[in-house]
Amino acid sequence: MAPPGGWFDWKRRGNRVTSETAGGGNLPIIRYAQVWEDADILLEALEIGPGDECLSIASAGDNALAMLARGPRRVVALDSNPSQLACLALRVEAFRRLEYQEILELVGSVPSERRAKLYAAIRPGLSKEALAFWDARPHLVAQGVGHAGKFENYFRIFRERVIPLVHSRRTVAELFLPRQRDGRRIFYENTWNTWRWRLLFRIFFSRTVMGALGRDPSFFRYVEGGVAERILSRTLHAVTELDPSSNPYLRWLLTGGHGDVLPFYLREENFAAIRANLDRLEWKLTSLENFLPECGPRFTKFNLSDIFEYLSIEKTGTLLREIAAASLPGARLAYWNMLVPRSAAGSCCERIMPIPELAARLHQKDKAFFYSAFVVEEVR
Repeated sequence: MAPPGGWFDWKRRGNRVTSETAGGGNLPIIRYAQVWEDADILLEALEIGPGDECLSIASAGDNALAMLARGPRRVVALDSNPSQLACLALRVEAFRRLEYQEILELVGSVPSERRAKLYAAIRPGLSKEALAFWDARPHLVAQGVGHAGKFENYFRIFRERVIPLVHSRRTVAELFLPRQRDGRRIFYENTWNTWRWRLLFRIFFSRTVMGALGRDPSFFRYVEGGVAERILSRTLHAVTELDPSSNPYLRWLLTGGHGDVLPFYLREENFAAIRANLDRLEWKLTSLENFLPECGPRFTKFNLSDIFEYLSIEKTGTLLREIAAASLPGARLAYWNMLVPRSAAGSCCERIMPIPELAARLHQKDKAFFYSAFVVEEVR
């Protein structure tokens, strides 16, 4: 059953999104079938507790579900793309009706030949809109719903078409062997960092190719300078300073599954808490700009994904002031910058203060390695 205000808002307002954050997000495609943002650092930044009312960008739903594990009073997830909310609705019913191992199979973390059967088991709990979406896409269910997005398809092309031109399967497997930091650096320099790797990486993760295959070209509106070199630098950090053997995002990117290295919401130790708190989650098809003026000061924790990546400095400042108006004093904000630097300080939003030491420490261990910055701020 869809929560109040979710699919109803879509039908009442019409499937039309005019806010700048939408970026064409009302198209009937899944842009992100997974949330490529590290919930471990998000939860450490937000320090969610039992009294918190949380606002989250929905995306595919992974991190909205992760927030439930901390037992907040309420989590409201927003997205301007109905396909993304279909992903969230499917995950909610999977947590409600399936056993833990079955969820891993449905998502695609592990191999499975029975995903159609698992989907049939959760169908009774889906709204008619979510049913219509997934019933029309049995091939996406069959391959594992975590593969279903445009961004995941971009990584699939990289994994299946580019990596075989650079490294053998054996070398890819060796990347994920546990090593100490010095051993990781030696492996990278002596084995992984070939001229083919550098060349093809720069081509595939260029603005042109990423815009054509991975992200909507409009998402690069405010990006200045090169793209691939910045992502390559963060990749070096991910495979040398961090441990690839414990990185679920890198593992999926290069192998097409998680195996036993899982993001926060899919770890077995978090399953019971998320399931127990599902009724505290609601979702709405709307933009942040449309939602905030209606709600008044109530929220204490904000998962803002990387929404400011797609906004001008002026729009960022306006939206941050609206967030502050919807916040109680002491509210905590967390969000990512990938290619566009955005923050309250840079947008002249006086009520929101940075917490730079915490943000920098968490960014150093961010397993979703491609982001250039992690921002943590507090409302005065």
